[in-house]
Amino acid sequence: MENKKSILFAIIAIVIFIALFTLVEMGLLSRQYMGLLVPICVNIILAVSLNLIVGFLGELSLGHAGFMSIGAYAGCLFTVYANLPPFIEIPLALIIGGLVAALFGFIIGIPALRLRGDYLAIVTLGFGEIVRSVLNSLKIVGGSGGLKGINSGMHKSDYYIVAYIVVIITILVISNFINSRHGRAVKAIRDNVIAAESVGINVVYYKILGFVIAAFFAGMAGVLYGHNIGILKPATFDFNKSIEILVMVIMGSMGNIPGSIIAAIILTVLPEALRFLQDYRMLIYAVALILIMLFSSNPTLIEFRKKIFGKKEKGGK
Repeated sequence: MENKKSILFAIIAIVIFIALFTLVEMGLLSRQYMGLLVPICVNIILAVSLNLIVGFLGELSLGHAGFMSIGAYAGCLFTVYANLPPFIEIPLALIIGGLVAALFGFIIGIPALRLRGDYLAIVTLGFGEIVRSVLNSLKIVGGSGGLKGINSGMHKSDYYIVAYIVVIITILVISNFINSRHGRAVKAIRDNVIAAESVGINVVYYKILGFVIAAFFAGMAGVLYGHNIGILKPATFDFNKSIEILVMVIMGSMGNIPGSIIAAIILTVLPEALRFLQDYRMLIYAVALILIMLFSSNPTLIEFRKKIFGKKEKGGK
């Protein structure tokens, strides 16, 4: 059954890729929406990776923007100072950004062993703010002025391909992880820590593993973001960015990967789609967000999503 799902996912991914690539190459997408392709990919990676912590592990984390910033600066610094061909440099930058972020995921995962709920949220929030403050004072990364001169060296269409491939890898890795023995252990910890420990599940190992994997992909998302924008500023990765990612996870239903993907796409495209409203754009966006959240928590819609995605939603009543 899982193999059939993987094959179906691969076919859908290829079809979507061909459709997007054709639209880009033929110039059928407006410049405005072409500019959203990489941000959509970045937000999907961030939402799916945070869902591993919040939705499947059951821990409230408000420091995902911190992992993203660490990966972004590590990978983009490598690109700025390295002098390699783009098709070697970008994959290496992605791996470096992911690994450095994963290291910090391990560090921040240690307090998760003793803290839960609001207390862990405060710790991860503090972590994100500490990272931002340190980046503001580091001259090697440009301080508050930002790290400039970031260039992927790739043609835009080639960079879209790279971003899309990273999205597919993220979804496949986390989906397979959740459906594996490790994933079942993670969900058991979410449901009842004491019961999980009583049947021999190593809670310490799985909590840290969840944070490390999520941080790794958040770091890769940061590298993609940095090379797409061309400049990194610490102010970008503030508390609001972590909340934005968390909203995507909650809106898509915690513990639901397809939901996180759809929510990430909607919340990335919606502000741009409302740009014609000018001064009222963010007001309408906020109202639309509230309405979406209210309707998404409707019991009828929850049951409908269960039938479509075939998964139990955490928090669904």
